[in-house]
Amino acid sequence: MHATLPLLARRGFPPLRRKRLETLQVNLGYRCNQSCLHCHVNAGPTRTEMMSPPVLEDVIAFLARSGAATLDITGGAPELHPQFRSLVSRARRLGKHVIDRCNLTILQEPGQDDLAAFLAAEQVEIIASLPCYTLELVERQRGAGVYERSIAALRTLNALGYGQPGSGLELHLVYNPQGPSLPPPQATLEIDYKRELGARHGVVFNRLYTLANMPIQRFGSTLVSQRRFDEYMALLVASHRDENLDAVMCRSLVSVDWQGNVYDCDFNQMLGLPLVQAGRRPLKIGELAAPALEGAAITVRDHCYGCTAGQGSSCGGALDG
Repeated sequence: MHATLPLLARRGFPPLRRKRLETLQVNLGYRCNQSCLHCHVNAGPTRTEMMSPPVLEDVIAFLARSGAATLDITGGAPELHPQFRSLVSRARRLGKHVIDRCNLTILQEPGQDDLAAFLAAEQVEIIASLPCYTLELVERQRGAGVYERSIAALRTLNALGYGQPGSGLELHLVYNPQGPSLPPPQATLEIDYKRELGARHGVVFNRLYTLANMPIQRFGSTLVSQRRFDEYMALLVASHRDENLDAVMCRSLVSVDWQGNVYDCDFNQMLGLPLVQAGRRPLKIGELAAPALEGAAITVRDHCYGCTAGQGSSCGGALDG
């Protein structure tokens, strides 16, 4: 795989500083039941990295003392971690809002038959990746059989109340472009998704989030192999909008990897750009103090243009729509 970090310090992304911490995003590990081209984590079935019980305890302790209102759980497929459900339940008992970043097909895996019901019982918000509403484009990006399994999972979630008006169970879908291009306008594409998924499959959901593909890890390496990396970066830089800087996710979020190291965002995590303590060594979640983060400088590189290009892109979708 081609390293992209050396290619991401040429254009000088604007400096950023933190606001008050609102979200703790935790990556439980890189094991996944899928291997997707756009995956910035390079996750897959053969990955073995997984958060240890002591680090999980540090995560819970930080949640209890930090004031962060939301626990955002990701992976890989985070549901494959043996303590995923315990983490969810304990965070909910602390009064935290919990988000599960779900690939949908995990709900069809052996041993996960009751996963959807568990998530509903704990009132977990689900943000589910579905890169298109057509079979052909989903399977081009994610593999044969993924589309039908994803639709089956969505129907299961709908039957439990997810995406249904008045249920309080939020179900959001995520769109990624198929290649080195910016997402279309989020509001317009959401209308298309709701129309097509409803008409074809009777599926409903709350919101669609559009995310730009980051020029790192598997996707970035593919761009390098295709000699399209510079072309894509030029598109991101040319599409940068200063007004998106105020709303980028890193200003109110910290990201924790499976070893307990802390980063400004999930993308910095994948590039190995951790928060450091007094300029010396990476910070661990067990020693992090939330108040000390406010006003601190954020580590930026050129991949950050992926968050500020066009309508903007973050873990919560477009920034201006």
